[in-house]
Amino acid sequence: MKVFTLDLKNEGVTLTAYLPDLSKEMPNMDKRAAVLVIPGGGYHFCSDREAEPIAFKFIGAGYSAFILRYSLCENAEFPRPLEDAEEALSLIREKADEWNIDPDKVAAIGFSAGGHLTAALSTMGRVRPNAQILGYACILEKMSDILAKPIPGVDKEVDGKTPPAFIFASAEDNVVPIANSLVYAQRLSERGIPFEMHIFEKGYHGFSTGEKTVYAKPEDAAYNADCAVWTDLCMRWLDRQFS
Repeated sequence: MKVFTLDLKNEGVTLTAYLPDLSKEMPNMDKRAAVLVIPGGGYHFCSDREAEPIAFKFIGAGYSAFILRYSLCENAEFPRPLEDAEEALSLIREKADEWNIDPDKVAAIGFSAGGHLTAALSTMGRVRPNAQILGYACILEKMSDILAKPIPGVDKEVDGKTPPAFIFASAEDNVVPIANSLVYAQRLSERGIPFEMHIFEKGYHGFSTGEKTVYAKPEDAAYNADCAVWTDLCMRWLDRQFS
């Protein structure tokens, strides 16, 4: 596997690529679908728990993966983070031949504030992914109260060019209420945009993969274990989108 990190235009912004090697034993994987991973962190930081653990899930399923560490803190005022995501997505498609990627099969996945950025890219971006995956995503403008900088409400930006969405969240999330996911799903429905949504009864905010590898305490992993099925459900959904 080739792993390297590129500096993007804005200060401190990077894109880390994970490109599986070609193999004569797997000729059907010469051109891979790709996923752009956008971690959460309230636009204060990029969560490691929602970076490589997510990328490795997709790599194991046959995807090339990219992790975007976008503009944060005092640099997080919109549209600067959106510019970072646009640049990252454009670069992936521009380098598609060199990196053995199908440019028409590039998904973006984001969590919490990273979910907001993923939805912004999908609704407001000058370039857009072919599919969007949103984990307990900030959607509504009122979520600005807990973020580093005010955000636009992306529910208002859904249009006919918005790509299909896979949405997952927890009903007991007391950081990003599920109203965010529900309102976004309603807007997608009104626009005729296909989506699949899973709301789990239990699960802390930021449950990531739901596996023990992303938690400091075993009891946290046990509590969030039921949420772990989102990865399999998502892979099946994405395979259908890209078939």
